[in-house]
Amino acid sequence: MDSYEVFLGELLDINLNYDIGLIEKAYRKAEQMHEGQTRKSGEPYLTHPAAVAKILAELGMDERTLAAGLLHDAVEDTPYSLEDVQKDFGSDVALLVDGVTKLGSLVFNSKEEQQAENIRKMFLAMSKDIRVIIIKLADRLHNLRTINYMNHDQIVNKCTETLEVYAPLASRLGMYNIKFEMEDIAFKFLNPDDYYKISDAVKSKRDERQAAIDEVIRIISKSLDEIGLKYEIYGRSKHFYSIFRKMRYQNKGLDEIFDLMAVRIIVDTVKDCYTVLGTVHSLWKSIPSRFKDYVNMPKPNLYQSIHTTVIGNSGRPFEIQIRTWAMHHVAEYGIAAHWKYKEGVEEGQEEVKLAWLRQTLEWNQEMDDPREFIEALKMDLFSNQVFVFTPRGDVMELPAGSTPLDFAYKIHSDIGSKCSGAKVNGRMVSIDYVLQNGEIVDILTSNNAKPSMDWLNIAKSSNARSKIRQYLKKQDKSQNVDKGKEMLEKAVKRKGFAPHDIIRNTWMLKIARSLHYQTIDDLYSSIASGGVVVGKVLAPLETFYHEDTPMSAEQADQEAIAKASKPPVREVDPGGVLIDGMAGMQYRMAKCCHPVPGDSIVAFLTKGGGASIHRTDCTNIVNIREEDRVRLIKADWNMDERQIYNADIYIQSDDRKGLFSDISRRCVEMDVNIAGVNLKTNEDGTVTILMTLSISNTSEMDRVLRSLKQIESVRDVYRAS
Repeated sequence: MDSYEVFLGELLDINLNYDIGLIEKAYRKAEQMHEGQTRKSGEPYLTHPAAVAKILAELGMDERTLAAGLLHDAVEDTPYSLEDVQKDFGSDVALLVDGVTKLGSLVFNSKEEQQAENIRKMFLAMSKDIRVIIIKLADRLHNLRTINYMNHDQIVNKCTETLEVYAPLASRLGMYNIKFEMEDIAFKFLNPDDYYKISDAVKSKRDERQAAIDEVIRIISKSLDEIGLKYEIYGRSKHFYSIFRKMRYQNKGLDEIFDLMAVRIIVDTVKDCYTVLGTVHSLWKSIPSRFKDYVNMPKPNLYQSIHTTVIGNSGRPFEIQIRTWAMHHVAEYGIAAHWKYKEGVEEGQEEVKLAWLRQTLEWNQEMDDPREFIEALKMDLFSNQVFVFTPRGDVMELPAGSTPLDFAYKIHSDIGSKCSGAKVNGRMVSIDYVLQNGEIVDILTSNNAKPSMDWLNIAKSSNARSKIRQYLKKQDKSQNVDKGKEMLEKAVKRKGFAPHDIIRNTWMLKIARSLHYQTIDDLYSSIASGGVVVGKVLAPLETFYHEDTPMSAEQADQEAIAKASKPPVREVDPGGVLIDGMAGMQYRMAKCCHPVPGDSIVAFLTKGGGASIHRTDCTNIVNIREEDRVRLIKADWNMDERQIYNADIYIQSDDRKGLFSDISRRCVEMDVNIAGVNLKTNEDGTVTILMTLSISNTSEMDRVLRSLKQIESVRDVYRAS
């Protein structure tokens, strides 16, 4: 292997300002600890940490990071301890070595579990010090450069992991030089036939392409020289793996790929970037769909450059990239180009670049299934991104393929859980609409909207899917609690105790604790799932009942009113609503709120006998006088009986010919009957339509609302409250 003098010379060629004392001390310690160890190639083991340190130097990292790179394997593979590192090199170097060492030290039951946990540890280490992952990427890159010495299975595993995790992570950090080299090496070993097919094809026409690029460079240079602009220009070859992916995903042949070669122009200022852009567009016709201004709208990793594709004199498209020197440095080295430990770096930029990391640390804690975590990670971090705007002009970044549901949850979980649709560029869309770059998104909410299993198929971002799962789990528990409580109440009534509300919290908490449950809800949930039989609760409950007075004066009044409620209100099928403790009682649907199955409801005992069924959020119920509250009785829907109920909705729309015809047609398509219509024309040229629809349940209502919102010129559709 090369001597320390050669190693030092290579570092000084990169940066003359290094603290040579610290680097030499780390090199000598690594040399001492790895003495006698060899790599699979037969070379001394020290060649690996020395190569890692050199890669780190090329990335512009400081002496402490280089020292950690030289020592990153010593703690794991030699008697040299972390305490020794801290004593010899300080806490900063020790923290970095510890972070890199911990990324592969545990044993797991499955490959998925191991990969998921390693990535979790990696992100946690990154959150403490981003230099940890920079060292890890340098370590992986050098291992790939010498991967031909590994056995076949090791090569496949390392290359697959590189394409799935490390290369996309390098891309997320803006470290494109490392990303491209990693991808091409992994591609070469995983798909050698495709690799050499592309390699040979590119080489066979290299001279032809180079001549075309030279001509483009000559024309641009002449124009820029005439206006006296300072610049650097050169041709850039596309990496083989990038060509392969584009051919596969776009189903194109090699000759159909525009940018096998591209021209890159580097200038001093942002103003110069747009001067060059104007010059280029004055020379050739541009392809609008292929124009991307990442200077005005940087990528999440702060990559900035103008990309434009123009039609050359030969009729063949080619790409031109325009950026400043500062942008070029960031594009080449990513986060290593401006991380917070360097002098003169604004910490705000660091926070922007790593915002996705903090979000990942939040939602990955909520996922127990390692396979789910890996798939979510690939979707959220390693997929392409789409950039959309809030109505106020704030940029929101989401995974490609995201919907208004993802956008809503990105704003706030409460907005997400009530999302009923959206306006995109002022046009109504449904929650499953696929968002496109540059669109302005305005979320519409409804108190009747709530997450369902279907939403998991609509949401694409891990953040949204995680919040939906949390809600569904909470609802499942809540339903179990309600079911368990209902089972106990029925058993209590069969015993002939009294109405259901005799089950006092003070009694139930004592019983729950005696059966080793922390809360009453835990006990109810266990009853529903069969974890505890009702009889175990009834016995102590009966004891409490006979020892205490179970009914208040208000409850006695309520029971007396119920017994007196015999005259029918109107002829209805009594199977639609179950009024607690009042089998066979006659009722009517309240016209003030028109409840339908799925709404939370309550029965109100009328003075003339019978009951009226209201939504629990009905204004008349919410504002009921205190003395009338004793006339409220618990009620629920009999889901075994399918009934049709009238419900009112409001439609706000721009006035136009054929509007009501479109609305009627849409209702017919959904097999929903219109029972009544009231239309009002407003002074601002809009119309308000009050429609009474015959609906069977809230799910059908939600479907109707979503569908009507998609009709042309309709601004909003909502349920009457």
